[in-house]
Formats: sequence, structure tokens, C-alpha cells
Amino acid sequence: MRLLSKTLFLCLALSLTKAAEHSGSLLDRCDGIEFDAIVPDENGVTYFFKDNHLWRGFTGSAHFFNHTFKELDDHHIGHIDAAFRMHNPDSEDHDHIYFFLDDKVFSYYNHTLEEGYPKEINKVFKEIPSHLDAAVECPKGECVTDSVLFFKGHVVYTYDISTKVVKEKTWDHLPVCTSAYRWLEHHYCFHGNSFTRFNPVTGVVEGTYPKDARNYFMMCPGFGHGGNYQPPKCSDVKLDAITTDDEGKPYAFIGSNYMHLNPKGPHRHPFPIIRKWKEVTEGVDAVFSYTDKLYMIKGEQVYIYKSGAGYTLIEGYPKTLKEELGIDGPITASFVCPSEHTVHIIQGSKMMDVDLTATPRAVTSEVPLSISDIDAVLCDADGVKVYKGSQYYEYASPMVLAVSRIAPVPQNVPREILGCQD
Repeated sequence: MRLLSKTLFLCLALSLTKAAEHSGSLLDRCDGIEFDAIVPDENGVTYFFKDNHLWRGFTGSAHFFNHTFKELDDHHIGHIDAAFRMHNPDSEDHDHIYFFLDDKVFSYYNHTLEEGYPKEINKVFKEIPSHLDAAVECPKGECVTDSVLFFKGHVVYTYDISTKVVKEKTWDHLPVCTSAYRWLEHHYCFHGNSFTRFNPVTGVVEGTYPKDARNYFMMCPGFGHGGNYQPPKCSDVKLDAITTDDEGKPYAFIGSNYMHLNPKGPHRHPFPIIRKWKEVTEGVDAVFSYTDKLYMIKGEQVYIYKSGAGYTLIEGYPKTLKEELGIDGPITASFVCPSEHTVHIIQGSKMMDVDLTATPRAVTSEVPLSISDIDAVLCDADGVKVYKGSQYYEYASPMVLAVSRIAPVPQNVPREILGCQD
């Protein structure tokens, strides 16, 4: 009898789906929807799911999800319980999307169901229960290791992707999440048509929540947290600092805000610096990364943060520039190239080098530069980028920057980095 009832239910769900498709009846997320799942694909495009509907990105109308994930229709799925995108750069399933329904899991890549799926959840993710409410990825640096958070009621299962170890926690203070989403290094629990931001390690809610999702995660008439805000002109904006941490995450700093320049992100969005680095309350002059630590410099002060599951200010800091690097401030910019142990300090129109392995640290060389009024510098595998106003100059290496007497042809800083418009 139970099997017959389930069969009848599936047939009814499929019939209703086909009827809805034929009639062209689609949900409108601006009416206020409790999403079943929210997940980005391998290209960073975010999908919102409700019943058999799907929205692509933060704007636009719904369509039926079997138009994008066709095989779901073959299994008579009228909704999904949860979904997440795998973050595990060392494995073959990196960037794969996992959908969950009842006791089954479906694995997709490039919108195509992988061979052998669906499978039972506990055959793929041991100790993870069926009938989940939500799931979300948590990369190393935001969690202690590359992990996945699974939600069922107020219970959260933290699944270590490498060791397969599961740690179970109860977060009664957090609403029951019907979907969860990681956006620009922040984690959000969606419930009803609202959301709550939480710390993925402790579950702590910081700030005033819940908030209406229509004000932040979709374009709806009469909603929006920006009001009549218009981005500034690119010619009026300049970087204060730019760096890439040891996890490969690029950050840009402008005024009291920072942006995570995720190449697969939906778009850039400024956040207050004090949200991630609480002690840095007045912006930065320069920032650089070295051996799992982020050095943030403002005036004569150096703040050093240990990276891990978030950033933690090392005990005893801030210290003065003189104590830490053997120089007097203030400075203009700083940068460290990959796999090197020298920080290059820009002060006005000169560049000083400091050996970070030495004790005590002191300037080892000092050279004049042909370029002045530098705002920020970034060194990566492609060379050195010197930012000046809304333009930047490319040099092959710090040595080329030091000896060059003719500036390269300037290029315009991408407006995505500056958060501006032309």
C-alpha cells in the first residue's frame, strides 16, 4: 500500500509538472519564496530552486529545472531537498554539483548527470542522513579544512572532504535552513523569504538578522538595500591596497571596504574591512601576504593576521613598522612575489627591500623609482602590476620595476576591481 501510494504520488507530481509546463505557469521569486536550494555551477552562475522551478542568476524569470538539468526529469523529481558545489581542488569531483532528494544524491558536471548516479546518500557521504534541509560548501580558510555543511533541522553535520570524518553539532540559535549559500566568502542560511548570515565554524550570527532576501539576492521592484546608490566613476576611484593570500584569494582594499575578487563569483561586492579584520578600523595603506599570514599596514602600525578558519590577529599586535620591518612609516604600498621571502616597500618614489627571514628585519636595499604617486602593487605569476589611479602598469619583475626609466603603456584597471562605472 505504501509503495502504491508513493507511485501514485510520483505520477501525480509528474502530471502536475507537465500541466504547469504546458500552461506556462511559472513562479515569481519576487512574491517571496522559501527556496529549496541555492547553488553555483562550475562557472560561478548561481541557481535558485523551488519545487520544479529554477532561476539562473540574480535577475530574470523562472524556468523549469528539467530544461537545464535534463536527467532530473527521468527520475520524476518534482523538487530537490538540498544542493552544493564541491570544493576540493585536489580531486576529480571539484566543482561538481550534488543534488539531494530523500535518500538519493545526484552528481552533475557541466549540467550533465554523472554515470552511475543517482546513488544512496550514505554510499557517497557516509554518516550523512537522508531527507536533508540544506547543504553548502566551506573551503579551507573559512572552515578548518575543505568541508561540506549538511543541515537537518537544527543539527549541522560538518563533513571533512579529505578524511570523510563527520562532526555533528546542534545550532538551536540558527533558524531551520531550507537552503544554504556561500557568497563572497560568507555563509547564509535561507529560511522563508529571509536569510541569516552565520559563521560556518561556530554557527554564531553576527549583525542584525534575518533580512529579506529580495533586498540582496535578486532584483525585485520596490526592493534593494542600495537605495538610489550609484557607483562612482572609475576616474574618481583608486586602490589603497591589493594582495593575494596564501590560499590564492585575491583582495582589493578601497577606503573602509574590501572586495574578494573571485574570478568565478557572480559579481564583486564591497564589505567593511572590520567585518573580516575587526581591529583594522580606519582602512589600510598597504597589505601583503607571507607564510599563511596577512600583514595589514596603516600609518605606523602593522597588524598581522593568521589565516585559517577566518583571520585571527596574532597576540601582541599591532606593532610599529619600525619594530616589525625596521622602517619608519607611513608607506605607500607593499608586495611579496610568490615563493619569495622579500617584501618590497614603496614609500613615495623609492622602493625598499626587507628580508622577511632575517632577525631583526631591516632594509637590505633601496632604489629610486621612475614612477611616482603609486597607490598599490600586486605581484603574481604574471609579473608586477603597479596601480596608479584608474590605471595600472605591468612590469616583468621587481628588478625590472627598479631599473626601468620609462613607464610601460598604462592600462585601465577593470571596473570590477574598483567597484565603479565608466
